[in-house]
Amino acid sequence: MNNDILISVIVPIYNVEQFLSKCIQSIINQSYSRLEIILVDDGSTDDSPQICDEFKEKDKRIKVIHKKNGGLSDARNVGIEVASGEYIGFVDSDDYIDELMYEKLLNACIRNNSYISICGRNIVNIDNDILCQQFTVEKEVVYDGKTAIKKLLLWDSCDSAAWDKLYKKELFEDLKYPLGVWSEDYAVTSRIFAKADKIVHVGEALYYYVQREGSITKQGFSEKKYDTMKQV
Repeated sequence: MNNDILISVIVPIYNVEQFLSKCIQSIINQSYSRLEIILVDDGSTDDSPQICDEFKEKDKRIKVIHKKNGGLSDARNVGIEVASGEYIGFVDSDDYIDELMYEKLLNACIRNNSYISICGRNIVNIDNDILCQQFTVEKEVVYDGKTAIKKLLLWDSCDSAAWDKLYKKELFEDLKYPLGVWSEDYAVTSRIFAKADKIVHVGEALYYYVQREGSITKQGFSEKKYDTMKQV
């Protein structure tokens, strides 16, 4: 394992006090320790800001940004701007990750000379019971950029979510997450995939996606969901 490479992990945060400590602790506990953990408090009105500051006092790898509410995309963009790592990862603040996730994603990138690595996910409820797994494959596999985009469109071994992936930071040099839309991942992930010659899937489910009432993906139909197609 190459411990000289810095990974910036960006966590956008808005009113998730119930889940936030578990999320941050799962990042702190990573087997790959050379991390820059960027907590972006997007104008939270609950105890999330205080939780961020408390963790910052405990771990020198943590940076906290308190900002006016601007939405998920804005929080991610702010995190990317201050990130100093060679690689970037995202974790949603109500989710958590396997302790080996970034070690395995980084090693896969290095081993395959790839700018992006991805993993599968565990869908869990708020009691941490695994409901199912998504986007796992039997063994490590390398896709070219065009194949990866096709798989993204078909939801075959991956989708456009930002957070179960690791990226070379330079891929974001001329890209930002669009403000004020739903499905903001789609526009950026497809373009990032198009930039990459190779994308490696590690096979395993290493990300824990928490299904909870009130999250964006649990909400019903809205015309805002047409934003996904407007970005194509």
